[in-house]
Amino acid sequence: MNKSKVKLVEVNAENWYECCELEVSKDQADYIEPNAISIAQSKFESTLKPYAIYFEDQVVGFLMFNSVKEELDGFWIYRIMVDKNFQGKGIGKEAAELMISEMAKLPNAGKIVVGYQPENKGAHYLYSSLGFIDNGVRFGKEMAVIKYLT
Repeated sequence: MNKSKVKLVEVNAENWYECCELEVSKDQADYIEPNAISIAQSKFESTLKPYAIYFEDQVVGFLMFNSVKEELDGFWIYRIMVDKNFQGKGIGKEAAELMISEMAKLPNAGKIVVGYQPENKGAHYLYSSLGFIDNGVRFGKEMAVIKYLT
C-alpha cells in the first residue's frame, strides 16, 4: 500500500455522516462504540479530537483521541476503526502512526495510552506493533497499554 494515500481529516460537516456509516466486522462490534456515539461525545467533551481516516479520497475509518492528559498521566486514544471492507490493507496502522505523530505534538506528551479488551486480538497486534507496552494496568474489563514518547 502506498502510505501517502492515507490521511487524517478532522471530522467536519462534509465527512461526519460518512464516518457514521462505517462498520467494523461482526466479530469486532462488541469492542467499539459506533462512530455516531463518538462524534456526539466529541461535541460535549471539547478536548476530544475526532478524525476521519481517508484512503485516497474515500472515508474508510474513524479515530479519536483526547488532547488533555488523563489517567496514567498520558494522552488517551479513544477510538480507532477501519471499515470492514478496507481492513487488512495496513490503513489502520498507517492512520495510527499519523495519529501518534499528532498526539506527540501535544504539550508535555510523554506517553500515549489506549485501553482495550484483552480478547481483542486485532487491537493487541496493532498496538504492540506500534511499540505500546503492557505494564499490567487494568481498568475494569480493559487493559491499558502505553507508548512512551520520551
